[in-house]
Amino acid sequence: MTSTDPSVQRPFTLRSLVLSVYLPTFVFAVGQGAVLPVIPLFARELGAPVAAAGLIVGMRSLGTLLFDLPSGLAVARFGDKGAMVAGTALISVVALGASLSASPVVFGGLIFLMGGGWAFWQLARLAYVSDVTPVEYRGRALTLVGGVIRAGYFVGPILGGFLGKYYGLEAAFYAQAGMGVAASALMWVCVRDDSGSDRMGGRGLSQRLVETAVAHRRVFLAAGLPVLVLQLLREVRQVFLPLWGESIGLDVGQIGLAFGISYFVDTGLFYPVGCVMDRWGRKWAGVPSLLTLSLGMLLLPTTRTFVAFTIVAVLIGIGHGFGTGIVMTLGADLAPKDRRGEFLGVWRLLGDVGSTGGPFLASLVAGLGGLGLSATVCAGIGLVGTLVMGKLMPETLPRDGERRGRSHPR
Repeated sequence: MTSTDPSVQRPFTLRSLVLSVYLPTFVFAVGQGAVLPVIPLFARELGAPVAAAGLIVGMRSLGTLLFDLPSGLAVARFGDKGAMVAGTALISVVALGASLSASPVVFGGLIFLMGGGWAFWQLARLAYVSDVTPVEYRGRALTLVGGVIRAGYFVGPILGGFLGKYYGLEAAFYAQAGMGVAASALMWVCVRDDSGSDRMGGRGLSQRLVETAVAHRRVFLAAGLPVLVLQLLREVRQVFLPLWGESIGLDVGQIGLAFGISYFVDTGLFYPVGCVMDRWGRKWAGVPSLLTLSLGMLLLPTTRTFVAFTIVAVLIGIGHGFGTGIVMTLGADLAPKDRRGEFLGVWRLLGDVGSTGGPFLASLVAGLGGLGLSATVCAGIGLVGTLVMGKLMPETLPRDGERRGRSHPR
């Protein structure tokens, strides 16, 4: 006989997140991916010089960085569902505005807001998954999120390129807006209404944010520092691989092939890594990720042939694959239940500082001492992050006895 008592919990399964998390994430990622290759081309079409087009592309990352803390406050006040729906709706409106832009300045401002909407979406989704997923499932749940995003980013650029070629560049933004609306509708229907933080009033939210950062400063130092370094390494690989390949005489086809092989290996690791994190611990994925990425950066300046370059690219891909979902999983594990939104806002900020600052650091050092020195410096930073994670960061996966003593999330 089946119990109808609402207090009786059904066992958690990853399948329960399909409609509320994985499907809207895929739809949203397809829309985001559709405009990534189009943004610089559309900026050029509006009359922006090459340097300005590159700056406009960077406005998206800057918007994400600067909206991390406000998105944490939004989660605290409106809950996970409200912030996720607001983020996707904002991006849909911005995408329509971008398609109608008449100047590079206006277009750049809208791309900045697009990054802000992405920040709202990411943080609220992380808060929701951490709230509804038992700790022993979080590694798999969040690495699957990373895998779904990768799948969306694979489909999206193909769609955007097709639409841009046959219907004009603005068609990619229309697709992004439509995908955003579809993702919003899915979440509005499928995400439970009682998810999220305490929905505090506006008064005192900023104070709570500062208090949270101060109260958890040791956590942010021990765990946030290696996360910042990991995000830095993830971004600078996008700089070093193509530029180093060009510097040793490889053509764009060879560089693209090496990239493709690297991403293929990277993508294939996301679910096994989730199983590793849930069985042995988060550090069993985080430490190998940092170490392998650092070794790849260290070895890159020694390559002189296509084969050697590809081997190092694959090594870097393995390192990136080991890090799938680790930032989200650690944030979900460490966030206090009563101030999850504020904590995750600071947590995302740390990671995005690494993502945004990494390419600038790489460019600065390369300008002073060359590309090889820049890769070596970033490798050294990565090894420091590896030591901090391995020695100072506590393991966040509870032992079996601790898990049995915990109740499942609501």
